[in-house]
Amino acid sequence: MYPELFHIGSLTIYSYGFFIIFGVLLSFLYLYKNKQEFGLSVDKISEFFLYCFGSVFVGGKLFYFLERPLYYLKNIGEFFADFGQGFVFYGSFLVTIPVLIWWFRKNKIPVLFAFDFTAVCGALVHGFGKIGCFMAGCCHGIQCDSKWGVVFTDPHSVAFPLNVPVYPVQLWDASVILLIAVLLILFRSKKQFDGQMFLIYAMVYSVTRFFTEYYRGDDSRGFVIKNHLSYGQFVAILVILTCSYFYIRLYRKSNAVIE
Repeated sequence: MYPELFHIGSLTIYSYGFFIIFGVLLSFLYLYKNKQEFGLSVDKISEFFLYCFGSVFVGGKLFYFLERPLYYLKNIGEFFADFGQGFVFYGSFLVTIPVLIWWFRKNKIPVLFAFDFTAVCGALVHGFGKIGCFMAGCCHGIQCDSKWGVVFTDPHSVAFPLNVPVYPVQLWDASVILLIAVLLILFRSKKQFDGQMFLIYAMVYSVTRFFTEYYRGDDSRGFVIKNHLSYGQFVAILVILTCSYFYIRLYRKSNAVIE
């Protein structure tokens, strides 16, 4: 599509970074608007995003490296040359969780309560990040003959191959994720227990990711079972099972308190 959004003199504004920043700004505004309810000052909101950004970056790059460790050990220069791109969502997700648990406890913020507003922020950044992926050409789908296919033609796009129709899986993911964000915001006051919003976000996205993986064209991410179960699907199953366990446990606990 348009990996380079526009130019300001010699400065190039890349689509992927632009949409990530846009999602971050929306998340910041969401927290700022509800800062009294969440018990966060502007300084704490800024600190929260700083820790989120750091753990998302480190986790995403770490799992990206682990997808092809032997290759990148032999071609370490290539890994650092592409340091601004190439991230794995589940890596960011799994590293950010323990970091935020530590930060919430350090600041005496109830962890489960905090993860609910984190879910909204995460979904906003994640959803717009997927739009950035589409614009840049990464995380694209397999080739298709369907009228729903899209064609990447820009030579700066990371999609491969160019000039052939592929499934727009990035837009499928983005649609689901942003819909989740909207629903979480609209029904926030009706949640049944703390942590529910975060668990819903994680489970719904993981179910979506499991099925969209069948249409992904970037096979370099690897398989647990060759051509049957990708690493993304394997992690999705683990996330679904883990979140389902905690959802049932917290739901029963909340009902027991009410009774």
